[in-house]
Amino acid sequence: MVFLSFVYRFVTNFAFMAMVYFSLNFMEKYQNRAIIAFLVLVYAGMRAASTLRAFYFFQKIEKLEAETRRLQAPINDGSGGTNARRQVVTDVARLRRDGELKSYMDLFFLALIVLLCVAAIMRQ
Repeated sequence: MVFLSFVYRFVTNFAFMAMVYFSLNFMEKYQNRAIIAFLVLVYAGMRAASTLRAFYFFQKIEKLEAETRRLQAPINDGSGGTNARRQVVTDVARLRRDGELKSYMDLFFLALIVLLCVAAIMRQ
């Protein structure tokens, strides 16, 4: 299931990049191409800001994971529920790591899209 989420994220980002590429390359008038490129740049900037904000959120989650592990260490004396708590912390760590990888993938594709838009604006 995790692999499918990565594939889905890759396919959606690639489809968006392909849509931008074809829409910019098939515009014949420079004015229309520049307007579309500018609008896509604004959208990519908003998504990049959101993704960078997610990294701040992931950093805070990582700090909470470390604190939970530190507090949980003396409690692990064999009492009930510690395995469940440990599993929750492990699941959160895995979800955070997967979210970070997906955010890196988003930023990579957004950088490619920005390059496409800048190239479309620069060429006549």
